[in-house]
Amino acid sequence: MNKTDKRDEILRAARELIAEHGFHGAPMALIADRAGVGAGTIYRYFENKDVLIGELHRNLEERLYPDILTGYLPEQTIRERFLHLGTALLHYFITNPLDYRFLQQFYNSPYGVDHRRDKILGIKEGSDVFCTLFSEGTSQQVMKDLPMVVLFGLYFGPLLAVARDHILGFIQLDEELITRTVAACWEGIQK
Repeated sequence: MNKTDKRDEILRAARELIAEHGFHGAPMALIADRAGVGAGTIYRYFENKDVLIGELHRNLEERLYPDILTGYLPEQTIRERFLHLGTALLHYFITNPLDYRFLQQFYNSPYGVDHRRDKILGIKEGSDVFCTLFSEGTSQQVMKDLPMVVLFGLYFGPLLAVARDHILGFIQLDEELITRTVAACWEGIQK
């Protein structure tokens, strides 16, 4: 296995184990075992577990954002952009359940609190698509005039819950149900 392959295997194994068992249930030794490398090998690529988790998150966002932005047109209406992003996000999560589960772990842990706050406040690069959409929506008075954190919650909360329930097998999301779900989210925040 070459250097890039080892690093990729470590990232894959860490993502799987964290998605399955949480951050504390995925010790470095178990990650190394799942990746098929020696425990010391991980430390050649990642200084510690915090660095590994940060890299996993960065890697995931590098896959997620291009995917959900495919076909996204900034010149479309606020509603059309909202529906596009919500639909693309649901498709991404139901197609990539490990990424969904990792992100849930990340954003609901001390690892992700600062990152999430920076995204919601528009401080972090890469979050501008949602912040821009919500800022434009409120300034054009097509969205309710609510704090950014509330808009994020009303947008992502239902979508994440429905994605989770699909992944767990409680519901089967087809195109019609995805469309209706995202439209219902829009109805919840439109003015």
